[in-house]
Amino acid sequence: MTAETVIQAWDQADPEAIHPLRRVSEDAYWESGQAQAEMLATVIPDGAKVLDFGCGDGRVAIPMAEHGYEITAVDASQKMLDRLTERAPDLTTVHAAADGIARHLGRRRMDAVYSLAVLIHHSYIDCLDIITALRAATKLGGILVLDWPVSDQPAEADSWIGVTTWTRQQQTDACARIGLEPIDSELPWGVYRAVKAI
Repeated sequence: MTAETVIQAWDQADPEAIHPLRRVSEDAYWESGQAQAEMLATVIPDGAKVLDFGCGDGRVAIPMAEHGYEITAVDASQKMLDRLTERAPDLTTVHAAADGIARHLGRRRMDAVYSLAVLIHHSYIDCLDIITALRAATKLGGILVLDWPVSDQPAEADSWIGVTTWTRQQQTDACARIGLEPIDSELPWGVYRAVKAI
């Protein structure tokens, strides 16, 4: 499973295939994004400059912008960004994979970065590359919120919709190399502070 394979599959996916709540109703889908934005707001400072990596059609990015965050919504799927722009034409969008973030930001760094339901679909190697790029996009002391699950039986996803899980030790080692310090949080995702890599 390469990053390119995952990106192509998401780009071609029916909207109902990208999130289970879409099968319930459109309202349930968008309400889940609002709820997740409210959770993110508990760890991201008010008014922060925030990058949503793997923003999709804006399920979380749109309510984050409504909460007053300066959002840059990044996705490797132009189709997803087009859907986002239909709902929120004023939101800043960037068509890029992780390796294209630096070109867009230049010397600027974000106060916070979040990536939900993205890392879980990538191989270990691609996931580490993505996290490294996200860390590089975050200012020292900034916040990263990553959907990066741990399991007692870790495994790499074997399809574009599969879920990659990690051991706690794999994460600890990766955090030290990349420059992430875990922060205690009640969120269902990992929360990290950007620090100097060891």
